[in-house]
Amino acid sequence: MTADSGTGGRITHVEVRKGTYHDSVTLLQVSRDVTALDGVDDAVVAMGTELNLGTIADLGFERAAVDDAGPNDLVVAVHATDDATVAAAVDAIDGALADTGRSTGAPGDVAGPPAHTVGMAARTTDVDLALISVPGEHAFVEAMDALRAGLHVMLFSDNVPVDREVVLKAEASRRGLLVMGPDCGTAIVGGVGLGFANVVRPGPVSLVAASGTGAQQVCCLLDHADIGMRHVLGVGGRDLSAQVAAASTLVALDALDADPGTELIVVVSKPPDPAVASTVREAAAACTTPVVLGFVGRDERDLTEVADEAAERLGRTVADHPRWDPDPVPEPSSGVVRGLFSGGTLCDEAMVIASATLGPVRSNIPLEPGWGLDDGHDGHVMIDFGEDDMTRGRPHPMIDHGLRVAALEREGRRAGDAVVLLDVVLGHGADLDPAAVLAPAIADARQTASDGGHTLAVVVSLCGTRDDPQQRDRQAAALVAAGATVHLSNARAARDAVRLVTAAAS
Repeated sequence: MTADSGTGGRITHVEVRKGTYHDSVTLLQVSRDVTALDGVDDAVVAMGTELNLGTIADLGFERAAVDDAGPNDLVVAVHATDDATVAAAVDAIDGALADTGRSTGAPGDVAGPPAHTVGMAARTTDVDLALISVPGEHAFVEAMDALRAGLHVMLFSDNVPVDREVVLKAEASRRGLLVMGPDCGTAIVGGVGLGFANVVRPGPVSLVAASGTGAQQVCCLLDHADIGMRHVLGVGGRDLSAQVAAASTLVALDALDADPGTELIVVVSKPPDPAVASTVREAAAACTTPVVLGFVGRDERDLTEVADEAAERLGRTVADHPRWDPDPVPEPSSGVVRGLFSGGTLCDEAMVIASATLGPVRSNIPLEPGWGLDDGHDGHVMIDFGEDDMTRGRPHPMIDHGLRVAALEREGRRAGDAVVLLDVVLGHGADLDPAAVLAPAIADARQTASDGGHTLAVVVSLCGTRDDPQQRDRQAAALVAAGATVHLSNARAARDAVRLVTAAAS
């Protein structure tokens, strides 16, 4: 079904493509790329879930035009200045989706009758891993179907209830399978990156990661030391919680310990439950392969120190972690630290470092009870814009920087001096040129602050490798030109931000 209309000086095009499926990562990227075209005000390409239909209506599209869309139907909605721009936008959408080669709705995509379930597909292909990326409310059924078909599962989907995660991982354990996820954004299996993965060389290190950006940080630091990766098995950020009890971490440790190509295992996790962390320590000590543990939290080493130990265990000289400075270098200024993160673990690590010196840091993912945002956003604040509640119905902030650009604008207008700390994560799946959006926003925020009589310093944690498609050093140069100080190490970026506000106060 297709509907076109023109109101308020712009053309609206909405169509529903019945029985056409594409994964959410692909659709988020296509939506973002098409929205960036000249003359396009809004573009949404999404499956017809109730959540997505609500988002489409919120953007001003007529809800009646998509009322007959269901979760298995593709919705294309475009606001543009004229008919020619609409046609160009639809052509761009069609070209991008054709390039992915992932649609199961078009004739000829597969030989023979199309498979309507993961289990059916498993019986007709020679694979042992299913990557599932559907809305969270549908993910459990698809993941269970994959497990019952004998497949390991990478569950990219977020917003999956923790009780469902426990059931999935119990089923996987019973069958001798591994569940990576839910909310497993990063994995590398046999050198092949899945989800948000940096371009790294093959090598002897394998990771078990209850953290996506934590895994990416370690991979990038090791890559800079010319150390390659064999596997990165993401297990979901809640795997070391009390409820999940490291169910997938323990399976992944056993698998990597038995892998002759893995010479060193690194375990990375968001702040774990203490009892579960002890269980993982015991399992690591029992491995014949050396294991380096990297738990983010107080009284723990930061991820840069974890990567340094991994390099030393392999007999490598620890590389100097790059830093790119603007001219002039920012002077210390009294004020507060304001963190704008796309990576939850990078935000956690920065809060651990900052709170040790600055005291409470308010956040939507608080380190301590009472450190939430309920009492306001004054003082030291760090926000994880990739947290589940902030990604419902919108692209992940590694793809779409809109929320963080708006936050930078607010920080520029806010009274008082501040240091803004933010991460920029590169690699496959992420924005192909984040500095093109963030650098102007940084420069504008700093200028607005200066015009208002106060100082806004910006420190960036740049998580990327030299071989990433975004060209790490080019991204760093653009951010520096906007006045930001840039670090490859997230921990060093956090300490630099703390230094800037504490040195002025002393």
